[in-house]
Formats: sequence, C-alpha cells, structure tokens
Amino acid sequence: MAHIPDGVLAAPVLIGGAVITVGALAVALHRLDTERIPQVAVLSAAFFISSLVSIPMGPGSVHLLMNGLMGLVLGWAAVPAILVALSLQAVFFGYGGFLVLGVNTMNIALPALVCGMFFSRWLQVTDVRRSFLLGALAGGLGVLLTGLMVVITIALSNTDYLPAAKVMIFTYLPLAVVEMVVAGAAISFIRRVAPELLFLPERQSV
Repeated sequence: MAHIPDGVLAAPVLIGGAVITVGALAVALHRLDTERIPQVAVLSAAFFISSLVSIPMGPGSVHLLMNGLMGLVLGWAAVPAILVALSLQAVFFGYGGFLVLGVNTMNIALPALVCGMFFSRWLQVTDVRRSFLLGALAGGLGVLLTGLMVVITIALSNTDYLPAAKVMIFTYLPLAVVEMVVAGAAISFIRRVAPELLFLPERQSV
C-alpha cells in the first residue's frame, strides 16, 4: 500500500511530508535539464500505468513502484515524475488523495533519490552484465525503503496502527523480488542499447 489514503495520517505528518516534497521538488526542477523532459514523461507514464495494477496481499495491496529504476535513470528528475503520476492517479482514480499527496510522493521519491545517488556512480564504471545486478539492487532497495517509510509515517500518526504497520512491511518483500528482476532487466537493456540515457559515454567499452 504505497498510496496512503486521506484520513489516515496526522496533521504534523502531512505537513512534514508536504514540506519535504516541496523542498525536493524545488531542487529537482532547478537541476532539470529541458532535454530530459521527454525521458521524464515516459517514465512518469510507465509509473502511472504500472501503479494501476494492484495485487491484494495481507492487510493491503501492492503494485510495481519502479522508484529504484527511476532513481537510476532520472536522478533528481524522479521527484517531479513521481509527483505528476501520483497527482493524475488521485484525480482520475481516487488513489491516495490530495492531502496526503506530499507524504505519498516523499515515501516513493526519497528512496528513488537514495538509489540513484548510491548506485549511479557504480553504474558508470561497470559492464553490461554487472549493470543487471546494480539495477536489481536498486529496484529491491527502492521498494523496501518505501515500505519502511510507509510504516513509519503510519506509525507516527497513530500508535494504534503500529501492529498492522509491522505486518504490512512483509507485503513488500515479494514485491521487492519482482522489482529486482524488472529493474535489473531494464537497466541492463538501457546500458546495452542507449547508455547515454544513464549519462554514460555513448561508445564506452564494456
């Protein structure tokens, strides 16, 4: 359940999430290269579509997040990409809500940034075969960090939710495995056919 609905979180958590998201968005827009806008739009659309397919599991449901992949490919630009997709989902399908939009964006975008910052430097110097491993690690870590942040934001709002929140974190484990395969395959493919999308020299030897 990456989309926390309105009415669950306490006001201080909502305000804190909104402030963090606005700050991250300001940095991301300042760093955004206009030439990368089409790339951002494509991944935002992919995130939008993949999040519509939810699988019931335990007390909630799970769906592909792709935030580890987005962090590796987009870097800071993952923040506006995720925010736009979540906003459209709230408008058209009622996923999450507008009051909780800042927290939902924070819970998905911050892990994306962590994955991008931690793994991108290694991706620059590795070969195609090892890029699958880096993509897989980013995909799995992104999901697990999002699950942890969802649990923390829910627990901070009301301690009565803590038992359910602890159970909820385990629903992210099978999703993390799926994301590892998806992200690993995607990064390996991009590294092979279009390395410039990862800020790699186009003719770098592998």
